[in-house]
Amino acid sequence: MNDQPQDVPDSTAARVALWRALHVQADAPPHVLEDEVGLQLLAPAEDWRSRGDMDPQFTRPFRASIVARARFIEDLVIEQVERGVGQYVILGAGLDSFAQRRPELASRLTVFEVDPPGPQAWKRRRLRELGFGVPDWLRFVPVDFEAGDSWRQRLVAEGFDESRPAVIVSTGVSMYLTKEANAATLREVAGLAAGSTFAMTFLLPLEMADPDVRPGLEMAEKGARASGTPFISFFTPQQITAMAREAGFGEARHVSAEDLTQRYFAGRADGLRPPGNAEELLVAAT
Repeated sequence: MNDQPQDVPDSTAARVALWRALHVQADAPPHVLEDEVGLQLLAPAEDWRSRGDMDPQFTRPFRASIVARARFIEDLVIEQVERGVGQYVILGAGLDSFAQRRPELASRLTVFEVDPPGPQAWKRRRLRELGFGVPDWLRFVPVDFEAGDSWRQRLVAEGFDESRPAVIVSTGVSMYLTKEANAATLREVAGLAAGSTFAMTFLLPLEMADPDVRPGLEMAEKGARASGTPFISFFTPQQITAMAREAGFGEARHVSAEDLTQRYFAGRADGLRPPGNAEELLVAAT
């Protein structure tokens, strides 16, 4: 069992937020994403960069992957807003900071953050303490997944309009769910209004990863297992796109690390780039 307190962000969400900040502090500009909001929320000890999981060299490819996926999704949301989509759902929102960093864009949407009740209440409190506040267009949707809560029912209760299209995203979640649970999520989203878009990350089988990052991934897998949240599901791009089509999506495509590299890291002198065949993206449309 995971003995971590239930009213604080889980260790994975905290690590992701700190890696985003580390990208700003340790990597040369131009930055793929400027995000130190999570660092502000967490307010770690001053020596946080001395932690083993923050080592600037060891974590380079992993933080590149984290900021690349976040930037890709942000660009996707911008694209969908320009097409008139007015709802944005973040499944497993954690310390996502889109609403705080991009209020001029987020305020054109209703943003729904779905997360367990305890960590979400902590985040709401910290946002108020830091002066960010919680505007009307930002809706917190507490869902107790372990108790069998339906995230879709909870969304509707918070004002989600099922008759209108939405952007739905899920990052860093699929590996912790069974294949059946992932398929169920795909079916739920595929059943939303026509014109909706779903973006999710998935982890490829560890043996497929680039050799230079495989030890780090294996270490992460062992750490996840030890903390009571083991990696359960791995997919090849062919498997995940086939699952999406079987779930009812009319369109499904794989966004590879190479795609992200060409889009966000081309021409960098420091060689920063996300690792190949590690965590990549599925984008599907209804």
